[in-house]
Amino acid sequence: MKSLFRHIYNNLFGKKPLDSQAIKEASKQGFPVIGLLESSLKDELERKLDVKINNIGIYEQALTHRSYLQVLPHGMYNSNERLEFLGDAVLSMVVTDYLFANHIHEAEGSLTKLRSMMVNRYALAYCAKELELEKFIRISHGAEKNLKSGSDSMMSDAVEAIIAAVYLDSGYNAATDFVVKVLIPIVIKSSLLEDSNYKSQLLEIVQKDGKKAPVYEVIEETGPPHNREFHIGVMIDGEQKGTGKGKSKKEAEQKAALEALENLSTT
Repeated sequence: MKSLFRHIYNNLFGKKPLDSQAIKEASKQGFPVIGLLESSLKDELERKLDVKINNIGIYEQALTHRSYLQVLPHGMYNSNERLEFLGDAVLSMVVTDYLFANHIHEAEGSLTKLRSMMVNRYALAYCAKELELEKFIRISHGAEKNLKSGSDSMMSDAVEAIIAAVYLDSGYNAATDFVVKVLIPIVIKSSLLEDSNYKSQLLEIVQKDGKKAPVYEVIEETGPPHNREFHIGVMIDGEQKGTGKGKSKKEAEQKAALEALENLSTT
């Protein structure tokens, strides 16, 4: 780690710094064309993403799962993991920018919750399924069953890598258009941002991860009999993941489930 920081320091102060355009051009290097996206697939991907693909090598890497490297010439190609890293940052910036500009009366806490629900892996996995990215992702036969079963992690990683590909290939404005015009409408359409049954969402996610069903426990009841308020916690594998308060147990449980969903999305 020290050597990495030393390298960064030398790049910053040891020589003439690169301007932003030079940095961007340098970041585009290292994306050899694998030949995974033949012409028809490239055209279909452009239509689904509503983007113009210039550097096909970037998109091929964005769609290459690390397990697929074992069938490619050793050392010549990379998986999409570095692009995931970049795409995660670009996505967070774009969504933050969007929420800040379009929800001027919302407090910081509300904006943070909104952003968390829009960029979590479940929302991104939903986007991947709506865009049918599974037909473009290159993966080993051994890991393919996870993709076919709808692995949220694998699908959301691919979306982040695609965001990075759009950013590197066409710039920040194009990445913003992709997130705002393509991804955000899909997320809003999904039940993740609707006033819906958060208990059902939480149960589905927990069971998909192979865990027992959430348990809801009353922490406290306050107020007179005609105006009771319930404080309820939700436990997953013996650990409290969220709490909620409401005038009924049902309302408090829904709020506890929502908080648990938000907490799980950041882990």
